[in-house]
Amino acid sequence: MYTANVLACLIVLFIIGAVNYFWIIPKNIEIGKFISGVLVVLTLIDAFISPYFRYHRYRYSINDECIDIREGYLFVKRNIVPIERLHKLKTAKGPIDQMFKVAKVVVTTGGGDVTIAFLEEERAEQIAESLRRRINEIVVEQKENNERKQQV
Repeated sequence: MYTANVLACLIVLFIIGAVNYFWIIPKNIEIGKFISGVLVVLTLIDAFISPYFRYHRYRYSINDECIDIREGYLFVKRNIVPIERLHKLKTAKGPIDQMFKVAKVVVTTGGGDVTIAFLEEERAEQIAESLRRRINEIVVEQKENNERKQQV
């Protein structure tokens, strides 16, 4: 989380620097300099504080009925996805994930994607495989129920 946040911070600082260099400093806009300074300070504070809170608030649980994910920094978001609504599962690793040997499990439903992040690679594969098995069980159960209904 820190690495991704620091990289995002560097991009934002680069953009602020470019705006200052090409627009605010040549036109000598005093309020622009003040606003840029405030943005730089807030960006640096966010880069080092938000990963701590995001890490300590991030939780996920998986049971037979649903996947429950809680995450957030200032506002905590909770996603509850019923297992029977899953359409697609995949594991993903970006460059930063590969550097730290972690992975994500991306779960796609009709309503969008939900990601279980910051998992060890082996744990991500285990979760994905367990969810695949559970989805297959649900499909078999639904087929059997449909066949029974058609026979009646």
